[in-house]
Amino acid sequence: MIPFCPQCGQPTRQRVPAGDNRKRSVCGACGYIHYENPRLVLGAVVEWRGEILLCRRAIEPRAGLWTLPAGFMENGESMEEAAARESREEAHACIDQPQLFTLVDVPAIDQVHVFYRGILRDGQHAPGEESLETALFSEARIPWSQLAFQTVRLTLEHYLEDRRAGTFRSHCLLLQHVKNH
Repeated sequence: MIPFCPQCGQPTRQRVPAGDNRKRSVCGACGYIHYENPRLVLGAVVEWRGEILLCRRAIEPRAGLWTLPAGFMENGESMEEAAARESREEAHACIDQPQLFTLVDVPAIDQVHVFYRGILRDGQHAPGEESLETALFSEARIPWSQLAFQTVRLTLEHYLEDRRAGTFRSHCLLLQHVKNH
C-alpha cells in the first residue's frame, strides 16, 4: 500500500477502482490510482569451458551465499541488456551469445526472475561491489547447499539437465512457495 499520492501528496485509500477487480491505492483528492506490479530480476548462467560462474553475495538478502549474477532490471533497458549489465556489475563478466533460458514466476514476493545463458567472453571474472568473490564451478563442485535462492537452484538444475541432454530450451516455471528470500 502507498499511503500518500505520488502526484499530489494527499492520503490514499485502498479500494477497487471502477473497471478494475483489485484493491489499489487511490488518492481521495486527485483520483490518481497507484498500480503496484511485479519487479523483474534479470541474470545469467555464464559458462566457461564447462564450468559455471557463481558469485558469493556481499549484500542482503542471503549475504555470504552463492548465486548467479543477477539483479533488478532498470528502466530503459531490455531484458538481455539487464542480464549482461548484472553480469558485468556483479562479476566483471562479459557474456557472448546470450539466449533466454528460464522465466520463473515468483508471485509470493511479487517478482519474475529471468535468466539468460551465455558464454564468458574471455574467461575473466572478478567480484563487483555486490559480490565477495566469484568462481567457476564444475557440475560436481556447485555448492548446492550454499545457494542463495530457489530460482537460482531451479535454473541451474534445468541448465545442467539440458546440457547433459545436448540441447537447450527455454523453461517457464512457477515457484509457489518461497524459502529464504
